[in-house]
Amino acid sequence: MERQSWMELLPVDRYMVCTGGLLHSYDRKVLTMLYQPLIGARAFSLYMTLWGELEQNELYGQENTHHSLLVSMDMNLPDIFAERRKLEAIGLLKVYVKKEEDVRKFLYEIQPPLNPKQFFDDIVLNIFLYNRLGKTKYMKVKQYFAEPERDMTSYEEVTHAFNDVFDSVTPSQLSASLQSDTGEVIREPQVMGRSEASAPPVTNLHFNFELFFEGIAGAVIPKRSITKPVKECIMKLSFVYGIDTINMKNIIMGAITESNTINLEQLRKNARDWYQLEHGSVLPQFSQRTQPQEKRLMQGKVPVSQEEALIQQLEVLSPRELLIEISGGAEPAVADLQIIEEVMFKQKLLPGVVNVLIHYVMLKSDMKLSKTYVEKIASHWARKKINTVTEAMELAKQEHRQYQTWAESKNKEKRTASSKPTRKELVPEWLGQELTSDQTVQEEVDVEAQRKMLEEALKKYKKN
Repeated sequence: MERQSWMELLPVDRYMVCTGGLLHSYDRKVLTMLYQPLIGARAFSLYMTLWGELEQNELYGQENTHHSLLVSMDMNLPDIFAERRKLEAIGLLKVYVKKEEDVRKFLYEIQPPLNPKQFFDDIVLNIFLYNRLGKTKYMKVKQYFAEPERDMTSYEEVTHAFNDVFDSVTPSQLSASLQSDTGEVIREPQVMGRSEASAPPVTNLHFNFELFFEGIAGAVIPKRSITKPVKECIMKLSFVYGIDTINMKNIIMGAITESNTINLEQLRKNARDWYQLEHGSVLPQFSQRTQPQEKRLMQGKVPVSQEEALIQQLEVLSPRELLIEISGGAEPAVADLQIIEEVMFKQKLLPGVVNVLIHYVMLKSDMKLSKTYVEKIASHWARKKINTVTEAMELAKQEHRQYQTWAESKNKEKRTASSKPTRKELVPEWLGQELTSDQTVQEEVDVEAQRKMLEEALKKYKKN
């Protein structure tokens, strides 16, 4: 990300802020309570900073350099670029660029947020907000934006129409109003309005529509019923719930109306019911994601060593699946999943990188996930911009002794109070034997058994 930011953005590049629609004070509440939990405080701060550059009653701000933005926000360029991308992805910012000699000029068009109803009606945003806040906090936030119920049954509408109060304009009056004193036709300026905000588009490259249409050919689902809105809904549902083409066909069949159209609300409900039937009442979490295709270095390759085989496994497993394999098929502890969830959300580590972290910490901490230890290493990897399994392994090799110091510091009091002999620290084989050659203390049998169980679980997964 750091190298990419320098390629796409420089401190000397200039920018100017404009708005894609009028922004209101109520938008601040929507941004703070609904968007900030998803994009984080720094991206939220960047949006508010850009908004602040629009002078009162003005639609364009003053031209500035990105260096001034770095100074005012006390952030470096890679961070500004990363936070800007979040705003773009969630639909709060559109970016335009033009080149003038050796300098690029950016136009940052800040977009108004969705209104609360649009936000909660959107499949992706609604589910991710629920996961981020938890059920209790989510319901409080939703209740805050809820429309109060009013009993209108005893009321009769007596509102007057426009033409009951105002006279109509004659063609001659309208023609005169569009001409100047010299008789020239006046060109009216374009008035800024508030266009409807749109939800961020979601493109699910893993969902095969060609295969899907082949599947519904012999079913009762007419192809013409898969309209553009339905197709967009299918992509979002597939992305959020991880639904494949076969299950999606069955889900859609339950949402067909008598007129052979798809009821989108019923489709969403069917997808949610399917997921909860498959996975219990827990809605999709970050820990169920897998390493992005473009970050899989062993994609389509045949491993030629044990380390490459492990890399390939860690690239295709989700962190939750890895924990299940390690525990021999048992469901991971809620506390362990919460640790992984927080790391993936706060530190923005990719799933494959988190898998390496799990593999390393499990063997270093007696097959336990220590929250403090995990977060400390995760924070270090996030600062180093680690994005691939290989990069994570290499950094673990380089910093192994430092991580060992952190672990020893954390457990110092426990070792002092214990009278048992100190056991040998276990390390993954990919770290290299030279790292533990100077350790001579005795190894505990149960920990060695756990290490073998982990290795066997991964081998079993590969075989299957």
